[in-house]
Amino acid sequence: MWDSHLRWAQPIRFAGQPMFDKSRTLGGWRVGWTVAVVMLLSGLPVRGGEMSPGKGVDIPALVRSIDRHVEQQWTEAKVVPAPRAGDAEFLRRVYLDVAGTIPTGAEVRAFLDDPAPDKHARVVDRLLKSPSYVENFTNFWRDLIMPEISSDVVLRFTALELETWLRGQVATNAGHDKVVRAIVALPMEVEGRRGLPVFDRRKQPIPAGFYYAKDGKPENLAAATARTFMGIRIECAQCHDHPFARWKREEFWELAAFFGGLENLGKVDMPGPIREVEDRREVAIPGTEKVAQAHFLGGAEPVWKAKVSARNTLADWLTAPDNPYFARATVNRYWAHFFGVGLIDPVDDMDDKTASHPELLDELAHAFAAHGFDTQFLIRVITSSRAYQLSSEGASPSDKPQLFARMNTKALTPQQLFDSLARATGVENSSDGRNVLIDFNLKRAEFLRKFSRREENPTEAETSLLHALALMNGKLVSEVTDVDKGVILGAVADAPFLDTSGRIDAVFLATVSRPPRSEERARLVEYIDHGGADSNSKKALADVLWALLNSGEFLFNH
Repeated sequence: MWDSHLRWAQPIRFAGQPMFDKSRTLGGWRVGWTVAVVMLLSGLPVRGGEMSPGKGVDIPALVRSIDRHVEQQWTEAKVVPAPRAGDAEFLRRVYLDVAGTIPTGAEVRAFLDDPAPDKHARVVDRLLKSPSYVENFTNFWRDLIMPEISSDVVLRFTALELETWLRGQVATNAGHDKVVRAIVALPMEVEGRRGLPVFDRRKQPIPAGFYYAKDGKPENLAAATARTFMGIRIECAQCHDHPFARWKREEFWELAAFFGGLENLGKVDMPGPIREVEDRREVAIPGTEKVAQAHFLGGAEPVWKAKVSARNTLADWLTAPDNPYFARATVNRYWAHFFGVGLIDPVDDMDDKTASHPELLDELAHAFAAHGFDTQFLIRVITSSRAYQLSSEGASPSDKPQLFARMNTKALTPQQLFDSLARATGVENSSDGRNVLIDFNLKRAEFLRKFSRREENPTEAETSLLHALALMNGKLVSEVTDVDKGVILGAVADAPFLDTSGRIDAVFLATVSRPPRSEERARLVEYIDHGGADSNSKKALADVLWALLNSGEFLFNH
């Protein structure tokens, strides 16, 4: 369609001519149809915040250092990087990455018209203060902490409290070390009662879902802690030593021993109350007569303190600034979120793997820890880098994804896709229905079930092929591209103050957040004025909207 690495997509044609030619996209809005059209056409200004200064960290200097590390590898690989992304391309990308949805037409117009040299930093700062950012990264961390909810309906209910708790942490920009510490060292006495009861209304939400999802078992909790917060797949050593793996079985159970005092009182296949029987620092290794004593990964010896539990001791070590895994794993995970591939990939299997840019990973991890594990600081730094602001095409043909010589294209996640579709077409999409747990927005729930793809690589075009087919023929797209049913389409088609060219502008801004190029405008004006295949100008406009929603521009973050 518009990029050489999306060869599966076929050009969409009007009057025998391809509609897109390596175009760039943005789009959409989420307001009532009358207000939407007015905002779209008027380009109402959008207020932006000021970039927050770092806590003793020189952000511009750190960004320049990132750029030097990346540029050095371009030179060594003899790769010519892509040109800088245009404003529209950057805006769509950063909205999807930070807020989880595309911008409104008004936001696009305001950004394109803004001459301020710091507008890229200001839009990131504004997004970090938005409810959409909170929802986006609440969903991001919930799915990492409790991936079991994708296949366990019962656990979806237990995850509601964890999600509420996470939302509060993201909204207040709690340090990532404090977030993880609260999970790992969660007290098992709640409101005067021993243990964590299931489906119990508490005054304050707590991250108990992490323990429910792992059945309160030390081995499950150890594996999840290592993978989620340290980027290490140590569970392979649970049953036996592997000749080529770093971690041995005894080391796995030494980590599990920090959770050795927990007991699950539930029944088989049902989450039950979890309590801490005692502050135990050991666990029996199944199938043997050995008992593993609690030890940190990597050989560091715990320093046991009076009245400090084993899990608190583990949390202290895990979230310490000098922990060899914690900051690196978090930085690598966020880098992968924004670039589609980590500095070490896969992000949850970092052990014994060399980073594509070792010095860059170390420097970012050090700055992240020095800045109080502030994830918003990390987002500001990454989005300010030259690599993040490159176009998604135009680099040397031989470049590899981990050279970051151009932005990697990423298939939209199911949540991004629905929220962007809703914003572009006027589908009701209240913030109350943004999670995938108990979703009362039936259209959204049905859509997310159909498009769920948690384990697929977002940089592979094939991951969105089924999405594209469903969009082409799906009920939701059929409704929004029906002039009599589509909210935005109907408003644009019937607006008395718009001519054909203005209607084309409206649907382009709503879906791909850019005005059409002159050659596109000329072809489409002719197509619509002649009524398309049915000699009906409104249906011809609906054809244009359908084509835009099914284009590579809309389906991918690039």
